[in-house]
Amino acid sequence: MPAFTSATRSALPANGRPARRHAVRLSWRALEWWGVAIALFLLSGAVFPLLLMVQSGSLGDSERGVLRLLQIPVIAITVILLGRHLGALLLAIRRTLPMFMLALLAFTSTFWSIAPSITLRRAIALMAAMLLAYLLAIRFTPRQLLVLFSSILGACLGLSLIAGMLAPQIAFMPDDTGLRGIYTHKNVLGWAASLAFILALGLMADAGGRLFRRGVALLLASIACLVLSQSSTSLLAAITGLTLFGFYTLLQRKRGLARALLVLVALQLAALCLLFLGEFLVPVLESLGRDTTLTGRVPLWHLVDGYIGQRPWQGYGYGAFWSAANPAKYVIEETLQWIPPHAHNGYRDMLLNFGVPGLVLLMLTIARAIRRGGVLLCAQPEAGWAWMNVSIGVMVVLNLSESNFLAQNDIQSLMMMTVIAMFGLRAPR
Repeated sequence: MPAFTSATRSALPANGRPARRHAVRLSWRALEWWGVAIALFLLSGAVFPLLLMVQSGSLGDSERGVLRLLQIPVIAITVILLGRHLGALLLAIRRTLPMFMLALLAFTSTFWSIAPSITLRRAIALMAAMLLAYLLAIRFTPRQLLVLFSSILGACLGLSLIAGMLAPQIAFMPDDTGLRGIYTHKNVLGWAASLAFILALGLMADAGGRLFRRGVALLLASIACLVLSQSSTSLLAAITGLTLFGFYTLLQRKRGLARALLVLVALQLAALCLLFLGEFLVPVLESLGRDTTLTGRVPLWHLVDGYIGQRPWQGYGYGAFWSAANPAKYVIEETLQWIPPHAHNGYRDMLLNFGVPGLVLLMLTIARAIRRGGVLLCAQPEAGWAWMNVSIGVMVVLNLSESNFLAQNDIQSLMMMTVIAMFGLRAPR
C-alpha cells in the first residue's frame, strides 16, 4: 500500500535568515488505499464478532446491534471516496444494470416483506456494500485488487493461526476440534481460507514474478487454515478454484479453434459432473459410510422448497425469512432440531428473498460476468484477470451448499460484486 508522504518547504523570512518548515501531508491516493483496506477488514467478519460472542456467550440482538455500528465507518468511507467519481459510478451501474437492479429489488421487497423493518435495514447495508464494490472497481486495477484482498485475508489467516497457538480455548470450536481462529465459526474461517487460496494462486501467477513469494506464503497459510478448520465445503471450493485456475490458464494460451474446443469440452465435463452428483452422490456416500443428508442440508432443502412454493414470485422480502419475525423459521428449527442460519443454498435463498424474478436477475448477472471475464482474459492475458474469473466460478459452486449471494456484510459477496463491476467497466461493449 502507499505510505504517508512528507513535503519540505523552504521560506525566507523578513530578517533574511533562511528557515525551513516541515509539513506532512497525506495524498488522496493513500487515503483511498487505507480507507478501503479499513472497510474491507470491518466487513471481513473477523475479530469483532468473536470478541462480542466470547464476552456474552452468544451473538444476540444486542451484540448484533453493536456490530451494525461497524457499518457506519464503512458507509462514511465509501461516500467520501466515491463522491469524486459520480460519473464513473453511473457508467458502472449502467454496465452492470442487472446486479444493481437486485439491490433496488431489495428495497422494493420492503413493501411485501414479512418483516419490513429488517428488510429495509439490510437493504441499506447491501446498497452500501455494493457501492463499495463499485468504488473498488473504479479506482483499482485487477492487480491492485489482488494485492488488496490478499493482504486483508492474509492478515486474518495469520492472526487465526497465531490465535490457535496462543489462545486455543478461544480459537477452536467449543464442541469441536475445528479451528475458527478470529472468526465465530470454523466454516467462516474455511471460506476465508478458500478465497485466500485462490488469491494465492493469482499472486504466484502474476506477470513478472514479483508477487510469487507473497503468494507462496499466503498459499501455505490458506492450506493450513483449510486443514485445521475441517470445513468440507471450503475444501471443495479450494479444489474447484484450483481446477478453474488450470482451465483459465489454458484458455488464455489457446487461440482460435483450439480455444473454442476447450470451452466446449469444459462445458461437457461440467454437465457430466452435475449429472453424476445428482444421480450417484447419495449411493457413493452410502458406500463410503458418510452422511447422506450432507450434514442435515437435504432435510433442510426439502422444508425450504415447500415454503418457496408458497410465495414463488415475490418471496418473503430480502433477509426476512430467517428473521425472528417469521414463524416458519421456528417450525423448521423444531423439525430439524438445529438452528440453520440460512438455507445452505444461495439459489434457494434468492428465491426466499425475491422469488423467481430475483433468481433470474442473479443468473443473468453471473452469465454476463462469466462471458465478459472470459473476453477480458483472452484479450489481456497479462493483466491479471484469471483470479477474478476463478472467484466467480468458486462462488457459483460454493453457493450450492452455502449462502453468500448478496450478503450485506460479507467479504466473499463483496469480492463477487467487485469482480462483476470490474468486468462491466473494462469489458468491450
